[in-house]
Amino acid sequence: MDIISEIAQDFMGLFQAGGDTFVSWVTGIIPMVICLMTAINSIIKLIGEERVERVTRKATGNIITRYTIVPVLAVLFLGNPMCYTFGRFVEEKYKPAYYDSCVSFLHPVTGLFPHANAGELFVYMGIATGITTLGLSLGDLAIRYFIVGLIVILIRGVCTEKIYLYMVSKYKGTQSEEVAENV
Repeated sequence: MDIISEIAQDFMGLFQAGGDTFVSWVTGIIPMVICLMTAINSIIKLIGEERVERVTRKATGNIITRYTIVPVLAVLFLGNPMCYTFGRFVEEKYKPAYYDSCVSFLHPVTGLFPHANAGELFVYMGIATGITTLGLSLGDLAIRYFIVGLIVILIRGVCTEKIYLYMVSKYKGTQSEEVAENV
């Protein structure tokens, strides 16, 4: 009978852990994200949406800055998950690639700017422990992660953009053929 009781307690423990996680979100990350969203929206309103849009349209007009500068600034200033909200200033056809760039940069940024994605810090710290055990420089690791991250987000952004635009053109082509058949 003791084993059945232990299994039941362990089973309920799973739900207790889930409830604790949910409460930590409700009291931690959700209010922070709401406050951050309010602050960013207030700043945008103070500056003027037209001005902010003009600057970001200029920054996203170039394929290199679209997938390096804009995601990096969004990740550094807003962190995860708020960095995705900068996508509202990106043209609709570039949004999937912008999102991919942001997501791809959230890990490499952790070594230099842990505030940007504290949830990934445990991964970086695990690698950092191995590097320091070998007697190597942690600063070099962080800088290399950052530089490689910039290269990766540019490559991923460009590739995702090309794939997305190709798929959209194929979909629109299919739509045109269906319309022509029905006429």
